[in-house]
Amino acid sequence: MTLLQLLDAVRRDPDAVVIPAEWGQGRASFGGLIAALAFEAMRAKVPQGRPVRSLAITFVGPVAPHVPVSFQAEVLREGKAVSQMLLRAVQDGQVVTVVQGSFGASRASAVDVAALAAPEITPVEQCQELPYVPGVTPEFTRYLAMRWGIGGMPFSNNPSRQMGGWVRLRGEQAAQPLDEAYLLALVDAWPPAVLPHLSSPAPGSSLTWTIEFVQPLQALTTEQWCLYRAEIEHARDGYGHVAAAMWSPAGDLLALSRQTVTVFG
Repeated sequence: MTLLQLLDAVRRDPDAVVIPAEWGQGRASFGGLIAALAFEAMRAKVPQGRPVRSLAITFVGPVAPHVPVSFQAEVLREGKAVSQMLLRAVQDGQVVTVVQGSFGASRASAVDVAALAAPEITPVEQCQELPYVPGVTPEFTRYLAMRWGIGGMPFSNNPSRQMGGWVRLRGEQAAQPLDEAYLLALVDAWPPAVLPHLSSPAPGSSLTWTIEFVQPLQALTTEQWCLYRAEIEHARDGYGHVAAAMWSPAGDLLALSRQTVTVFG
């Protein structure tokens, strides 16, 4: 199933979404997919004209494939401009993911500060793509294309504090408008930025994730490459703190991301 098909599934019935194994990430389902499905379930309960501003995501436990997941969204508060949402993803009676979301309409303001410029990077055509290799790379990478342009690939013994490059979806039947659900998948497609520091394979995953969206979103499609850069701010004792951002092909800021990651190596 493509990402589009899974997003359609959660819109039809958020209480019984079955995630296939080809969206796996080790023993769990891909976190970016879980976040995208959670967002769709939340967005369905928010009034029109209130785009998502931020999501705070905690991955409580792994989401198993082939077992129905219930995405339970509730409105915590609805103000004049902002809706505060809470979502619990539940599988086999256990909470596996919790998401707090803030959705807000635009308002008049005298404050207008431009985003920092996108980083200079090698053109996408000249960057090395991470291939999907069954049994080697995570299963979900069959649906997402990543081309490295900053730092090293996982387990390459590269000590850079930065990692990133270009990313887009692949395998969709047709180009779709690039909305926040797709951006969640693109941002989380990248492995934890601490993994290139290792010289041999070891597990690593996101523990918590906060992402903020720049509204209104640029008019892009899922066929276009977006630019991602992550920077390690601190890492020790099996945990890393990583700040990241994503830009459009033209260098417009799309989202700001921060993750606490775990690494078992």
